[in-house]
Amino acid sequence: MTSAAPRRGRRPGAPDTRAAILVAARSLFAEQGYAGTSVRAVASAAGVDAALVHHYFGTKDDLFIAALELPVDPRSVVRPVVEGGVDGAGERLMRLFVSVWDDEQTRTPLLALVRGILEPGGQQLIQDGFLRMVLGPVGAGLGLDDPDRRLPLVASQLVGLVLLRYVVGVEPLASMPADDLVAVYAPTVQRYLTGPLP
Repeated sequence: MTSAAPRRGRRPGAPDTRAAILVAARSLFAEQGYAGTSVRAVASAAGVDAALVHHYFGTKDDLFIAALELPVDPRSVVRPVVEGGVDGAGERLMRLFVSVWDDEQTRTPLLALVRGILEPGGQQLIQDGFLRMVLGPVGAGLGLDDPDRRLPLVASQLVGLVLLRYVVGVEPLASMPADDLVAVYAPTVQRYLTGPLP
């Protein structure tokens, strides 16, 4: 019995192939951002056919999420925020955000991602990942007007909270109970989502 010849233009689907695609994707997304990176470019950098990238990861969005190595898929996690409608969305978003970050199993890999902001190209990866993949679906799902202005304002609150509570450990934020954090932040987040903009 003879083994089949490998397909031309495509590396065999060994376990290291998936890893090679992820390495190439992380590098390109970090250097060129989400918009500047194509599946074809990732495939070329990994030495595989673009069809193999789709086979392993599906869409470009799926590849991006995999490249970020997030412990949860933000597209599914934010669904309850959107399903509840615009009223109370700020509170639901804050409650979800704090619950994810307060969970040690999800916090540890997220902290590594946040610390990557300081690495070359890291800010582009975080911007594309957080604004596009986490807050973008919230804005679209809630039908927000002017999401390009509103969502960065929301991000400023959430990223600031992450840095002060989870990275630097500034008190009283570092030890404040989750319900208190939600009570303090939610009205501001809601205002950014639905209130008048200057």
